[in-house]
Amino acid sequence: MRISLRQLSVFLSVARHQSYTRAAEELNLTQPAVFTQVKQLEESLGVPLLDRIGKRMQPTEAGQVVVEGARETLDAVGRMEMRLADMRGLREGRLTLAIVSTAQYFLPRLLGQFCDANPGIEVALTVTNRQAVLARLAAGEDDLCILGTPPEGLDVVAAAIADNPLVIIARPDHPLASETEIPPERVAEEAFILRERGSGTRLAVERFFRARGLTLPVRMELGSNEAIKQAVIGGLGLAALSRDTLALEGAVGIVRVLDVAGFPLLRQWQAAYPRGKHLSVAAEAFLDHLAAHARDAVRDSGRVLPGRTGAAMAGSEGPLRET
Repeated sequence: MRISLRQLSVFLSVARHQSYTRAAEELNLTQPAVFTQVKQLEESLGVPLLDRIGKRMQPTEAGQVVVEGARETLDAVGRMEMRLADMRGLREGRLTLAIVSTAQYFLPRLLGQFCDANPGIEVALTVTNRQAVLARLAAGEDDLCILGTPPEGLDVVAAAIADNPLVIIARPDHPLASETEIPPERVAEEAFILRERGSGTRLAVERFFRARGLTLPVRMELGSNEAIKQAVIGGLGLAALSRDTLALEGAVGIVRVLDVAGFPLLRQWQAAYPRGKHLSVAAEAFLDHLAAHARDAVRDSGRVLPGRTGAAMAGSEGPLRET
């Protein structure tokens, strides 16, 4: 019987997402390549591992056994690699990271600095949505996960590394663009474009309005910050996004941050890992790097917003409050 760690890793992704397509997106592979890896694993083991139920791929009874065994095997290999990396210090090693898509606006810069200083470290970076990051965090698949506030009930260690202000944006010619101290009640009369359900940004913004007895009229749900910005530019409505996503659009003046009472919502970026997980030397060094440099990197990513946004941005330098 010949099975590979790669096959086990691919199968775990399919089982977790219950989808070949979602697994392919997570692993940056084609769907046929993912299907082939799972098929080869089934042929090696001599049992079917997945059943198609509707549009979902559910592990069979044998598949569930393989899920458990694959996790144990990959965890053991990961622990072995970490112990060997610890022996070598930072000369060699592997660092695995999973980040929510909004963090891609500042995290690669920090990662580049770290890799320049530690050229022997191999890095695997997964950029995905909040739900997928939470699943990876719960399963301990990565050294560190970068996201907003982890949900209660997930037993993790989380360290705040930088501010993450959320703002409401519109086209510059929107009727609200020239107003100041706009009441939330007025904003809630406008059509909104929001991230998908489960997004940290959406959860925070909806919580803010719900606390005031307001419900946002959602015109459209999109799973990409870039798509949301284009929808706003196209005049489809207002949007709530992390300030970190807006440097380019703000610099050329094609979006405007609205002066809404209570905004920006001041949240924090968190670096998290399961409680009890042994961090490798590389992971601990990168966590220290985040603590030392993430605030400057985030601040620089949103520095060029024009017009009325100055006051709102200045407010993000004050004490953080959970919203």
